[in-house]
Amino acid sequence: MTETPTGSDAPLSARVTAPEILPHPSHPDVAVWRGATAADIDAIHAVVAAADRVDHPTWVTPREDIADTFDLAGVDHLTDTALGFAADGTPVAVGSAIRHPDTSEKVKVHLDGAVHPQWRRRGIGGALMTWQHARARQLLAASDLTLPGEVHVYVHDGNDGAVVLAERLGMTTERWFTTMVRDMAHPISEPVALEGVRMLAFAPEWDEATRVARNDAFRDHWGSLPTPPERWAQFTGGRFLRADLSTLAVVDGRVVAFCLASVNEDDWVTLGASNAYIDLIGVVRDSRGRGLAPRVIARTLRAIAGAGLAKAVLDVDTASPTGANTLYEGLGFVPTERDRVLVARM
Repeated sequence: MTETPTGSDAPLSARVTAPEILPHPSHPDVAVWRGATAADIDAIHAVVAAADRVDHPTWVTPREDIADTFDLAGVDHLTDTALGFAADGTPVAVGSAIRHPDTSEKVKVHLDGAVHPQWRRRGIGGALMTWQHARARQLLAASDLTLPGEVHVYVHDGNDGAVVLAERLGMTTERWFTTMVRDMAHPISEPVALEGVRMLAFAPEWDEATRVARNDAFRDHWGSLPTPPERWAQFTGGRFLRADLSTLAVVDGRVVAFCLASVNEDDWVTLGASNAYIDLIGVVRDSRGRGLAPRVIARTLRAIAGAGLAKAVLDVDTASPTGANTLYEGLGFVPTERDRVLVARM
């Protein structure tokens, strides 16, 4: 199986070899494999939540995150997801291959899934990931674009079995992301205000301006692609985003920096403390170097403390081009867990 190098003038359809017909995974302990529909959201969440408690016990995947994927254009869970059931109808494994909707720079497919902990170490995960990788190749091979093709999978540190499976499929670790936690009992510094910069709470009238700022701020970040309106609306319109805890820096009517936070009370039990999760922090590229990042973060931290929450949590690329991990350490965040990203480039 050969492929031309990334960046070739040949389209992905000519560069990527993929099966024309892809049967569902096969394993003697799984009685039924099939695609998924919206009626399977609870079954999928049952598997994912059980895996979360083992793989990364400080946070859980909200049911809403799974449900949202069924509303995305370009995602067909009947073909992009394999859901496995035991003979008694118990869901035991699920895996998806979902193509990112933006193809302006690359065609990227993300693998996501889990095997219920009670059904692990039987080879189910290997059969499932092999199927996911093949489905990802089908999605790439369906494109006539001459852009790079990539397959990504995130694996929590310590899940060595998933790393081995991904490496067998030719994927290699390219990046590490670290979870950092701040104890809100520690004091929060009050940065000096910047002339001409308004610090505001997030509000619906700033929604599109914030999306534009997000896409500009993350254009030079590893693995990032522009967030389209559809997915942005799911995030800002969902039940977890807390506008009162989120901060925008606005100059002449333009959002130039942001710190957006959410609250999922299901995470409070797993983390062992009430907390807010900081989803996005960024500064548009032509406004960097002014100290906007620590200022929007500090305002959000004060709001989190004012809401009586005990912790603030975020994730950071350990090789961030903006030196974000150093910034967060200076603001009192302490690293706790890590995830690696394994990538296959085509």
